[in-house]
Amino acid sequence: MKYPEEETTGNDTSVTEFVILGFSNHLHMVHLLFLLFMCIYFITVLGNILIIKVDPTLHTPMYFFLRNLSFLEICYTSVTLPKLLANLISEDKTISFVSCAAQMYFFLVFGATECCLLAVMAYDRYSAICNPLRYADIMNKRVCIQLAAGSWICGSLAALGHTTFIFTHPFCGSNVINHFFCEIQPVLTLVCGGTYWNEVQIIVAAAFLIMMPFMLILVSYIRIISTLLKMKSAKGRHRAFSTCSSHLTVVALFYGTAVFIHIRPKSSYSLDVDKFLSLFYSVVTPILNPIIYSLRNKDVKGAIWRMGIKICPLKT
Repeated sequence: MKYPEEETTGNDTSVTEFVILGFSNHLHMVHLLFLLFMCIYFITVLGNILIIKVDPTLHTPMYFFLRNLSFLEICYTSVTLPKLLANLISEDKTISFVSCAAQMYFFLVFGATECCLLAVMAYDRYSAICNPLRYADIMNKRVCIQLAAGSWICGSLAALGHTTFIFTHPFCGSNVINHFFCEIQPVLTLVCGGTYWNEVQIIVAAAFLIMMPFMLILVSYIRIISTLLKMKSAKGRHRAFSTCSSHLTVVALFYGTAVFIHIRPKSSYSLDVDKFLSLFYSVVTPILNPIIYSLRNKDVKGAIWRMGIKICPLKT
């Protein structure tokens, strides 16, 4: 493994490059891991492209946001998996200071934007179920574009603040990141001096970014459930809730690991456990989302089926 050189000034050592360990402690499984992650990346990209390219007649706000989510998942996975694949087959596992900061920034952009977009999708379901007669007016094309753009802007600003805050601190001593990408907590462990207040500020910011959208999702579904319970038709309740089940599953998968990873002090940080959890929400969840939406949503399933017939028409 190639280790980078460091610039030395007086008694301080300034890190100019990092070493990403990834899964170096599993050398006997390198080829298997490479094939596994390459397949995951291919299926993730293909599955989400199918959602984006799904029947253009599905122009409702729900599918507009779903296409945005699928595009996010492709970007989200592309930030980490190509570098992970390269590290698995290369002796040089270094990443420059600037590249590490860029990787963290874009990973946070897509992650934070997804937090906001999931909240927007919950609001869309609330509007559709609780205000069906006014739904078309509430979620018109202009509002949908504004909500999607607002999610991207919030994600970008939050990521810029986090990344700038961390990478303006001095790094000294060890330059080895025991992770498969430049995640916040592993990088923070390499910052010089005490980082207690840094951790507090990051946890507060992460809590605001993660928990605020989550609270909006929670309030939306409390109102949705309240409305569903008032419906006299069991069939109507089931049909209405079926449009929410896919979104709820994705929310549970995404927030479950994201909350555990980011909203806690460094003292409870476990390298191996967190590496696995990060792998789950940054790699596994994006591949599951198109599967969840295509299997649990009849419109999406039907649209993908029709698109498949157009690409590969059945012979008669």
